[in-house]
Amino acid sequence: MFRHKKSWETREKAFAAFTMGPLTDFWRSREEAEFTGVDNVPVRFVRFCAPGNDRVIVVCPGRIESYIKYAELAYDLFHLGYDVLIIDHRGQGLSGRMLADSHRGHVVNFSDYVDDLAAFWEQEVASGPWRKRYILAHSMGGAISELFLQRSPNACDAIAMCAPMFGIIIRLPEWVVRPLLDWAESYPRFREGYALGTGSWTALPFAINILTHSRERYRRNLRFYADEPRLRVGGPTMHWVREGIQAGEQALAGAAKDATPTLILQAEDEHVVDNRMHQRFCEIRAAAGHPCEGGKPFVIRGAYHEILFEKDAMRAVALNAIVDFFDRHN
Repeated sequence: MFRHKKSWETREKAFAAFTMGPLTDFWRSREEAEFTGVDNVPVRFVRFCAPGNDRVIVVCPGRIESYIKYAELAYDLFHLGYDVLIIDHRGQGLSGRMLADSHRGHVVNFSDYVDDLAAFWEQEVASGPWRKRYILAHSMGGAISELFLQRSPNACDAIAMCAPMFGIIIRLPEWVVRPLLDWAESYPRFREGYALGTGSWTALPFAINILTHSRERYRRNLRFYADEPRLRVGGPTMHWVREGIQAGEQALAGAAKDATPTLILQAEDEHVVDNRMHQRFCEIRAAAGHPCEGGKPFVIRGAYHEILFEKDAMRAVALNAIVDFFDRHN
């Protein structure tokens, strides 16, 4: 186990050899399946299980992501003795889409994501053989997971959230954004159209990305979308943005109800979600008598939004914090 953790610190030096060798072999061991979500939308997931593993981590990805992108994370967690399950949220990955234009990131109700996770948990997680059940969520997956736990307080033993989406950075004043989104609700063409400044999926060069400093991981993730058109999702619709803002507000409003042991990891150089809302979440939890781990967000110095896909040095700090936290709730 120690040797595996040490490999996190230097993996990028031979990243191609790792991904084409051990990671490819590991990926072949996957079991893919699906269940029926809200409104009969097919929701895909993948599992990695081994006899004797008595702990499971459910990975809840962010917007536009697929479980295919999380192969390296699954490899690392599995080799520490965890079973791993990863869900593809509706409207992305290999799950069913909401609109004819599959590039538009859309959801009818944000609660549909939460209902899907609840159904997945009941069918695949709660009924499983594990002694301990954990959640590892990223960005939008953090908002989904938090709303799920507010609804089902004793579902899991601990949750770690990386850059959870409790607030979205929008480069317009709120007095412009709210009325515009409310107005668009009355006009399907705008409601289901791309949010301002966004569009269909396109491959952005690494030099202008604001998600990770890891050239190797960024290029690998880009290849997934380039090689598999079904995975491509572009910008969100106006309606998705409205739903996403409200979901973050709901997560904060109900934070006091959730006593699940919680670790918040925050990217220091964040450009996607509002870091101030992480602090607010921790303050609400502390006032309610069940503070987050450490009483405040655990800041990954220098990191961009995709903490779990950052350069080795930053990613290793985050992964060690996550698995040490889960071990403390073993």
